[in-house]
Amino acid sequence: MKVVVIDGQGGNIGKRIVEEIKANGIQSEVMVIGTNSTATATMMKGGADIGATGENPVVLASRDADIIIGPIGIIMADSMYGEITPKMAESVGASKARKILIPINKCVTVAGVDESRTISDYIKIAVSRI
Repeated sequence: MKVVVIDGQGGNIGKRIVEEIKANGIQSEVMVIGTNSTATATMMKGGADIGATGENPVVLASRDADIIIGPIGIIMADSMYGEITPKMAESVGASKARKILIPINKCVTVAGVDESRTISDYIKIAVSRI
C-alpha cells in the first residue's frame, strides 16, 4: 500500500501524520510531498520512507497512490497561501486514491466539524481510517 502525505508551510501536520502512521505499525510505503523544501524536510523527520518537493511529484504520486492524506487545503487551488497550485489540487482531486483530509478551519469551515477537537485528535482519527 502506498500512502502519500501532502503538506505545505512548515510541514508540521504532515510530520505528525507520518509519526502516527509509523506508531500504529501500518504496513505501507509512506511518501511525503512538501509544497516547499522546509515542509518536505520536516515530514521526513517524522520517519517517511521517501520524500519529494513541488508540483510535479504531487501529480505523479497522485496517479498510483492508494491513499492520499493531508490538510483539507490539498484539494483547493491556491490554498495554503498559494502553495497549492491548481494542477496539484486537480491531481489530488482526480486521483483514484482514497483521500483522507484533516479539517483546518482557517480559510474553510467544514459544517459538522467538532471545533472542540484539536488537530492531534483529527490526525489520530484520519490515520485510524487507513
